[in-house]
Amino acid sequence: MGKGRKVRRTLERGGTGPAHRLNEALRAWAGVRITPMFGRWGYFVGETLFACFPIREKERDLWIRLAPADQARALREAEIRPHRRFARRGWIELDVIEPPDVARALRWLRRAHAAVRGSTPDDDKEA
Repeated sequence: MGKGRKVRRTLERGGTGPAHRLNEALRAWAGVRITPMFGRWGYFVGETLFACFPIREKERDLWIRLAPADQARALREAEIRPHRRFARRGWIELDVIEPPDVARALRWLRRAHAAVRGSTPDDDKEA
């Protein structure tokens, strides 16, 4: 089976492994649009990209754009690092490999989503 076929099947299924779990969770959030772009799943609210995750099964680095205070808080956690190129714009990176990693990632994704929508993460839970 060629590479193209495998990628097309992954896209049709909405991702595999951690990407599938993230996509299923984010799909239910208000205003989130998930779009494949440049080999990554792009997570948007309106026209604003707030996170992206690789489409390929072997790549596991989730990129999240946070408000400055949240970025500083996130970088105090082990295994979260500033983005290689866009750290000054609020981006962080973390690896999502195991199910506990997905739960931690969703916590930071909620904050990024709330920042884009102009609400607090607690407001989103009530809705």
